[in-house]
Amino acid sequence: MTLVILACALPDYGKWWPFFVVLFYLLVPIPTLMARRYSDPSASSNSCMEAAIFITVGLIVSSFGLPIVLARVDTINVGACYLSLAGNVVVYATLLGFFLTFDQDDSDYNMW
Repeated sequence: MTLVILACALPDYGKWWPFFVVLFYLLVPIPTLMARRYSDPSASSNSCMEAAIFITVGLIVSSFGLPIVLARVDTINVGACYLSLAGNVVVYATLLGFFLTFDQDDSDYNMW
């Protein structure tokens, strides 16, 4: 989050358009959490989970694409785009670590 806020608040950049990626940060885990809640773990092929992964990947690609498009049309500075992309990498690595850590059978994550 610090990198995204720096992409918005530094005096050379001064525009808050890159902060819209925070909306993607809030939306990305929702499809996976819903699919894990309502899916049958004993099934060999789970179409609900596959659809949730597809939607999640679409949201992640969109969150990386938004700063690039904003920089391309000169709405934000290229440096703000790089800071926003670096912030995306850090946030999504943290989310991936969360899901991989709490996906074990002995954790209480399944009650969510």
